[in-house]
Amino acid sequence: MNQALLEEAGLTSSEAKIYMALLEKGSSRAGEISRNTGIHRRSVYDAIERLIQKGLASYIKTNNRKYYEAANPERLVELLKEKQDSLQQALPELQLMRKLADEKKEVLFFRGKQAIKTVFDDQIKEGKDILTFGDAVNVNEIVKYYFTHFDKERMQKGIRVKMIFDESAKKEPYLKEIPLSDIRFIKKGNQSPASTNVYGDKISIIIWDESPKAIMITEPALAQSFRSYFEFIWRTAEG
Repeated sequence: MNQALLEEAGLTSSEAKIYMALLEKGSSRAGEISRNTGIHRRSVYDAIERLIQKGLASYIKTNNRKYYEAANPERLVELLKEKQDSLQQALPELQLMRKLADEKKEVLFFRGKQAIKTVFDDQIKEGKDILTFGDAVNVNEIVKYYFTHFDKERMQKGIRVKMIFDESAKKEPYLKEIPLSDIRFIKKGNQSPASTNVYGDKISIIIWDESPKAIMITEPALAQSFRSYFEFIWRTAEG
């Protein structure tokens, strides 16, 4: 059990065995450590050297022979703290690397009800007003309970939505319950269970069926093009 804890603290299996043996047996020569642990003598020297570098072991010379000793186990706590401090210092650089990697992902695909929630969570995270156009679909029937939470988050952040739907949706009562929304209608021919959302530098295209699918595109120029198209249609739509 103690060896497993030592390995979780960052020691290799050999280092942990040797450190435990030194704690138990006290001052020992390399040959004794090898016999007590079953580790080859050459590997013992390598592992002890690493333990010395970590401040977990030391040696004394008597009659020109080296005797190795374990350092106080409190050094393990200090070692973990040093690792934590080093990680804390590296954290900003690691976060920047992740951010840069995310920015390279220009097209993402999502499938399934849980995955679709990620698309709308991203809209909340972005914090920009949302433009939506497509056929009116009662999304609450597909992704139950989620959009109550989504609208609450929007209201807290003051995120408004402008929506353009087919005029056949005028009679849908749930549209009147959408907070912070401006809705207009256009004449349209064929209906399809698809909608397009534009927000910030992103566009998400969603197919609303029993297993919804979405494409999220991050591209400023394309988002601006969609936004301009939306505003053109908005000016001709009916309130």
